[in-house]
Amino acid sequence: MVFNSQKVLGRTGLKVGRLGVGSSYGAPAEAFEEAFERGCNYFYWGSMRKTGMCQAIKNICRKGKRDELIVVIQSYSRSAFLLQVFYRRALKLLALDHADILLLGWYRKKPSQRILNKVQAMKKRGMFRFLALSSHNRRLFPELAQEDIFDIFHIRYSAAHRGAESETFPYLEGENRPGIVSYTATRWGQLLREKNMPPSESPPEASDCYRFVLSHPAVDVCLTGPKNLQQMQEAFRTLDLGPLGDDELERMRNIGDHIRG
Repeated sequence: MVFNSQKVLGRTGLKVGRLGVGSSYGAPAEAFEEAFERGCNYFYWGSMRKTGMCQAIKNICRKGKRDELIVVIQSYSRSAFLLQVFYRRALKLLALDHADILLLGWYRKKPSQRILNKVQAMKKRGMFRFLALSSHNRRLFPELAQEDIFDIFHIRYSAAHRGAESETFPYLEGENRPGIVSYTATRWGQLLREKNMPPSESPPEASDCYRFVLSHPAVDVCLTGPKNLQQMQEAFRTLDLGPLGDDELERMRNIGDHIRG
């Protein structure tokens, strides 16, 4: 088994590549366009919106491939009015009339009813297709899943942050389950630093971290944050190598426990 084939993103029906790409770290347009050609079509226009992804989205759309692209626009706004203002501004920058996913970012509890009313109105106007939410509160996701408001959850998960394996993933199963996208697979780079390793252990590659995340059957997409073309191409090794073996999984868990401890 490899990760080259696309997967259905939960109940959305969207076909996604197993690696998603984030806009925040400065990779050039060519890196994102190469990712798209490799089937990585989940484009996360996050909090730091560098020009590389913006240009790549425009280039891909000019080639007539908008329907193959999944554009995610994130908002941290707690103001219903400003949420829509900033969202429209993001669409204008990307030269799009709608995004595929609106992501409400970094909530510790259920969003206010004002926010929910606003996003439902935006959805009815065709401004986006599916609603997503991110949080560091793992127990929030099973609660919200019962209310059927959100189509996708962005969940922190890595070899050093494995709480979702017991607190979240088992409660998000079944035919109507939300799509699951993981982030911080490298724990902000800490899983890659030699000084953080257990004695006599060499640091893993970024692709090892992505493979660890995608080896869990609950995860549909693992987000990457490439700074350059070289980092993007290192991430592609994830697609070719596929899931980690049992020994590799155990090694990653040991490294994660050491860093976490």
